[in-house]
Amino acid sequence: MARIYISLKKGVADPQGQTIKQALNDIGFSEVREIRVGKFFDVVLTEPINEPHKILEKISSEVLANPIIEEFSIEGIK
Repeated sequence: MARIYISLKKGVADPQGQTIKQALNDIGFSEVREIRVGKFFDVVLTEPINEPHKILEKISSEVLANPIIEEFSIEGIK
């Protein structure tokens, strides 16, 4: 299993993160200065498979992430 993390690129506004931060501040968590929202996908590939990292990169860059505003990282490739 691999985990693909998708997050907004630095400098891209994150209104959802700003809303969550404000809500946390409003209920007393004033220590929270910033929150960035992201998502992750757990992907299980068939085995055996050649070059799983290439396949996961292609899935991430062409389907899961919007390359204009998002970046991705992949963990857990075996």
